[in-house]
Amino acid sequence: MNDSFHVTDPRALKAVAHPLRVRLLGALRSQGPATATELAAMFGESSGSTSYHLRQLAKYGFVEEDSEQRDRRERRWRAVHAYTSWSNLELAGTPEGREAVSFMRRRQLELLRSTVESFDRESASFGPEWIEAAGMSDDIARLTPASVTMLYERVSAMVQELEERDKDAPDTERVAVFVSAHPVRGYVG
Repeated sequence: MNDSFHVTDPRALKAVAHPLRVRLLGALRSQGPATATELAAMFGESSGSTSYHLRQLAKYGFVEEDSEQRDRRERRWRAVHAYTSWSNLELAGTPEGREAVSFMRRRQLELLRSTVESFDRESASFGPEWIEAAGMSDDIARLTPASVTMLYERVSAMVQELEERDKDAPDTERVAVFVSAHPVRGYVG
């Protein structure tokens, strides 16, 4: 799987911004290759629906048929890239692009909320080290746009470095890491 797919076409971002498609892509990235039927069961959809949406994702280069099929009768799909990125400014040039970027931001917030809620429900199944380590923090800092860009780059590099370091550790878990930076004026709360 390649690292990142940088979307420049607002139609491609709009295609992945569909509520079911973004979930299908996320599942393929986190769980690995799957059939339309397996994904349908996971999301309570029909296999016809998931099959259609997988073909749409394939049309824009987000997924492809898995070359390592378990047998010739099944059609397994896999994510092509580990991440999707885009330029907010570049896509803000069209109403379609602004709508897709706005949807993706809301989807990221939904994913953050569901990740926190899932951990809250299942926290007893994790050891004390995970209960202590998991959480969120927030800061208000005076930064330039260049510094915010550097922050994202350094956090991403650090996550990759730590993932490589921890790959064989027995207590490794999949961890959702969210970084958000938005300018604010006045009190937000």
